[in-house]
Amino acid sequence: MNPKEKLLWSIAFPGFGQLLNGKYLKGFLFILLEFIINVQSNFNQIIFFSFNGEINKAIEYTDYQWLMFYPCIYFFSMWDAYKDAGGAKEQYSYLPFVVPAFFVTIGLMYAERVRLFGVCLGTVWFPMLCAIPGVVIGLLLRKIFRNV
Repeated sequence: MNPKEKLLWSIAFPGFGQLLNGKYLKGFLFILLEFIINVQSNFNQIIFFSFNGEINKAIEYTDYQWLMFYPCIYFFSMWDAYKDAGGAKEQYSYLPFVVPAFFVTIGLMYAERVRLFGVCLGTVWFPMLCAIPGVVIGLLLRKIFRNV
């Protein structure tokens, strides 16, 4: 399997890419961390409420102290699986993973207060949207730093 396939499995669930790379201890550690953070932050319940349009209920159930760990574990797991599979050989290849982790974490902190077109997107939708500019800026920074 190529590095992009391992990256996609890691997007599906943190730790799966590591398991496919034969890094079992690391893979199970990521799975364990994802499970602990998911349970402690009520993430599945938050996702359920968000997908059903109950944004205020999702915000109420959010344990921010735990959920703020999730973006870092998630994006680091993706980068690690991609790197271990032979990807990420270029200089600054980590930037498209680090910057979105930062943006999603910041987005999570402001999710309750930000309104887009008068609508609060809550603790699932707004941070997910923050990943888009994070990836774009990460790719641009990688390109800029490589050319310097």
